[in-house]
Amino acid sequence: MNNNRFTILDHLKFIVPSLIGIFLFMTPMKSEEDGITIPIAILSNWLQEKLSGQLSAIMMIIIAITAIASLAAKLAGRESLKRFPFFQQLLQVSWFWVITRLLAMVFAIMVFFELGHEAIYSPDTGGFILGDLLHVLFSVFLFAGLFLPLLLNYGLLELFGTILSKIMRPLFKLPGRSSIDSLASWLGDGTIGVLLTSKQYEEGYYTKREAAVIGTTFSIVSITFTLVVVSEVNLMHMFIPFYGTVLLSGFIAALIMPRIPPLSRKADTYVDNSGGVKDEEIPEGYNIFTWGYQSAVSRGKQETSVLKFFKQGTQNTLDMWMGVAPVVMAFGLIALILAEYTPVFQWLGVPFIPLLELMQVPYAQEASQTILVGFADMFLPAIIGSSIESELTRFVIAALSVTQLVYMSEVGGLLLGSKVPVNFKDLVIIFLERTLITLPIIVLIAHIIF
Repeated sequence: MNNNRFTILDHLKFIVPSLIGIFLFMTPMKSEEDGITIPIAILSNWLQEKLSGQLSAIMMIIIAITAIASLAAKLAGRESLKRFPFFQQLLQVSWFWVITRLLAMVFAIMVFFELGHEAIYSPDTGGFILGDLLHVLFSVFLFAGLFLPLLLNYGLLELFGTILSKIMRPLFKLPGRSSIDSLASWLGDGTIGVLLTSKQYEEGYYTKREAAVIGTTFSIVSITFTLVVVSEVNLMHMFIPFYGTVLLSGFIAALIMPRIPPLSRKADTYVDNSGGVKDEEIPEGYNIFTWGYQSAVSRGKQETSVLKFFKQGTQNTLDMWMGVAPVVMAFGLIALILAEYTPVFQWLGVPFIPLLELMQVPYAQEASQTILVGFADMFLPAIIGSSIESELTRFVIAALSVTQLVYMSEVGGLLLGSKVPVNFKDLVIIFLERTLITLPIIVLIAHIIF
């Protein structure tokens, strides 16, 4: 291997930023409040505490500025922002998204000032989104967005991508670098996984199919949030078998989902519509480690400007704040109102009663109401199912809610607001497929455990 063209500085430009990125995004740490978490989440929680009284107002203002600027940009025409490509891409959106952002502004103002019907601003609907969820997104996006270039730009993905290509491609039909997305989600937060996926798709590292598969299959639920779900259904003493069940059923779903529609039908073309899948072959004279390391150092060597690092980090943050928060506010609130104030999800659960009875799940009727409500918000099934007497049923409800992955109040809203090529219909189908794939596995394991 010829390393002569690399200086000590080139090696350090890969090693130092990548180690800082690994520390911030992937190093498990013990926190008094959250148990095991990662430094980015600790920083996020610290900021939420410091700004707890102001964050609802800040998010309302961000959503309002986004809506007004998007409308103004749309009316002024595409050429109006030609000199500012970042803002052109952020604000020049279709009329559907302009209307979504305006609706989000109306909702945010109504929730903040408690205007209109209580269904809009109650603590279980708008109050939860503006006063809780968007606080988390503000602080997570701030730190994750700022420091994301440490994972993306200095060679870490090239190293992992080469080493893990032999596993990810045959099993999941994905490039090796996608393993970083799922690891960041698992240790940190699904939102970080979506952010990573969207950025890499925009930069031409994933095809449309790969981005859609990773965003809906590998933005897995963090260990931290899983603990919250288990705690809600009073099964903390079962955490290890519970998490093992989640991992096994999630792994099987990840094997199947890329091979069936709608994900299998996504085009294997990149963001610029060029075709083919990027070559991950190892050149002659190298092994996966030596080639991975050389690729990583070559990538790190290209980064020469600290100013560019902070500019890109700031753009990441603004992109997620302004692109995603309005979608979560609009679609998340509508989904939660339907879940809390209408029997829609109860009606939708009726077809699952015979299936649950066939699988001998106790309290099948009560459990059926929780199966599809998870599409609105992942935490709702645990809340609704926590009063069911059977531990087996609570175990099934909690594990299913975690493996369904796609829920509109966060990951679903984020995906729709991101550049990842999935639409609402795709998300509904993917949610149902994940439910039908993982439910029998979870029930089988639950019967073995209990």
